[in-house]
Amino acid sequence: MSVKIENLSFSYGSHEVLRDISIDVEEGTLVNVLGPNGTGKSTLFRCILGLNRNYTGSIIVNGKDIRTLSIRERAREMAFIPQSHKPVYDYAVLDVVLMSSGAGAGAFFSPKKSHVDRAYEALERVGIGFLADRPYTRISGGEQQLVLIARALAQNASTIIMDEPTSALDYGNTVRVLSCVRQLSEEGLTIIQSTHQPDQAFLYADKTLVLHEGHVLAYGTPKETITEGLIGKIYGVEVEVNSLYDDKVRVCVPTRELARR
Repeated sequence: MSVKIENLSFSYGSHEVLRDISIDVEEGTLVNVLGPNGTGKSTLFRCILGLNRNYTGSIIVNGKDIRTLSIRERAREMAFIPQSHKPVYDYAVLDVVLMSSGAGAGAFFSPKKSHVDRAYEALERVGIGFLADRPYTRISGGEQQLVLIARALAQNASTIIMDEPTSALDYGNTVRVLSCVRQLSEEGLTIIQSTHQPDQAFLYADKTLVLHEGHVLAYGTPKETITEGLIGKIYGVEVEVNSLYDDKVRVCVPTRELARR
């Protein structure tokens, strides 16, 4: 197993946010995490990354208990891509990717040629090698997300955690980013990402984890987990789940809008 979580619970003071979470994520699996705001998705990610440490239960990543790992050791196992990234300095795209090279080094680390080569390879792998010398602040939001994915690849971690990676992107960039993520999981990376779009889970994910009020409401394939009743329960809207292309994909359609047609 790539990520194994057993009986995970976490509280901020007396406020319990996560309650008895247990899931197994196999290597090379793309998991979409669904759930309304405030249900514990970001807190779950912080626990997996070792940023929230006062939890009960266990989190095993690539066979290692994250409680026993230092920051550098965790960086060798996992990479994190935030929802948004606001750089202070106008670094070149290549330099942003190279920032991952120091995960296992000291404060005055200087990248070697092998690190530079790996950074270029990561940029090519996500299809943006031509942006290597461009200022990071002067490329599109979708391109910036692909740069952060390339940085995670250059970090050489086998597990990537992504917090709503397409929340601020237009449709074209959303498709490009999610297609890239899907391809990387097919190449063997384990990816856990949050989203508010059930249709994205249907189209791209291997598994869907549904969190509701801090506990696991459902975990399985998107077709098994995402139902009309489930969407109604977690988001408070009525939908029809429709099948397209001989059930290769499904979509959620709000029934209120159908009634207006």
